[in-house]
Amino acid sequence: MGTVMVMMGLLVILVSLCSALLRWNQMRYTKNGLPPGTMGWPIFGETTEFLKQGPNFMRNQRLRYGSFFKSHLLGCPTLISMDSEVNRYILKNESKGLVPGYPQSMLDILGTCNMAAVHGSNHRLMRGSLLSLISSNMMRDHILPKVDHFMRSYLGQWNELKDIDIQDKTKHMAFLSSLTQIAENLRKPFVEEFKTAFFKLVVGTLSVPIDLPGTNYRCGIQARKNIDRLLRELMQERRDSGETFTDMLGYLMKKEDNRYLLTDEEIRDQVVTILYSGYETVSTTSMMALKYLHDHPKALQELRTEHLAIRERKRPDEPLGLEDVKSMKFTRAVIFETSRLATIVNGVLRKTTRDLEINGYLIPKGWRIYVYTREINYDANLYEDPLIFNPWRWMVSFVSWSHKTHALCLAVEQGFVLVRN
Repeated sequence: MGTVMVMMGLLVILVSLCSALLRWNQMRYTKNGLPPGTMGWPIFGETTEFLKQGPNFMRNQRLRYGSFFKSHLLGCPTLISMDSEVNRYILKNESKGLVPGYPQSMLDILGTCNMAAVHGSNHRLMRGSLLSLISSNMMRDHILPKVDHFMRSYLGQWNELKDIDIQDKTKHMAFLSSLTQIAENLRKPFVEEFKTAFFKLVVGTLSVPIDLPGTNYRCGIQARKNIDRLLRELMQERRDSGETFTDMLGYLMKKEDNRYLLTDEEIRDQVVTILYSGYETVSTTSMMALKYLHDHPKALQELRTEHLAIRERKRPDEPLGLEDVKSMKFTRAVIFETSRLATIVNGVLRKTTRDLEINGYLIPKGWRIYVYTREINYDANLYEDPLIFNPWRWMVSFVSWSHKTHALCLAVEQGFVLVRN
């Protein structure tokens, strides 16, 4: 009996302590001028619920507090906007007290020179350097032939597999395809060590920035250090060889005829940015496209017809060219519809550089604003039958080709996945 009473007493104390912590953290952010919402636990906030529940967390909070509410996510006090008019205002006024505001864990791990962390002239330098790697000439002469060769080799290995885990394979495909573009002819031990570190880095970027042993943040920081070490060794090895390399790393390291000269630290951050930015989007979009096409045989047949018509005009070993990919209208429609329906990217983050009035509320300096755009993809006023997979809706009008470079790369990779299977 005495043991039971002690346990009940401890339980009461624990519940009271937790309740007090929640109330204290809520009171810290209860100021005049802030929108309604809950802040969760000290330091951790509502990060666990946000990551585990995803869109359901957003919907539940909106039902309680409306389309503009506060929370505490990934170590930062955050305003979440699900109001289309407010979102439009925020995105149109980025230079007026707002800058990109990615979580601290992401900034720490991706590097101080990545495009999300720099502004002004440094941002223009990093952006120009990145765009120079995906110019039309680079696409035609280097990127497309390498993607073609990689996908033929990668998919050829599937013939030996009895069961294929599409989620696992598309993740590896996205990573290895990007790594092949960055640096050719890498040794297998290097690739395996780099891959292990990169996957830990990705997990670490979406964590609370608490630097303690065993945390995802600490593992992500350590993984980034390992990647930096591997890249330093690779860059030094290339300099010592005196050879000329035509991959992305070769162009970033080139001193002659290079408008965007970067330091070694900037080059390493640029490499990590390239890998990170396309990894989750390409792998998830590819996986979901396969699912939707499996569930809609008519769309799959039209896609195959488009690809096979292109293949008939070419020799068996002839790679796809830039004009071939530009002609893949239905493939682009599939990609756009998959991106809309699966909603790979839910929104964008901004950070206030001064106290800012938005939607009638005064947002303190240093707060993040999460411009949540997911619900727009399911707006019946914009899309007829928004929950139905219908790539033909995109055949009516297409966005300018020049603004869809990432869709082009994905079209090539997705095309080979489907045509060869």
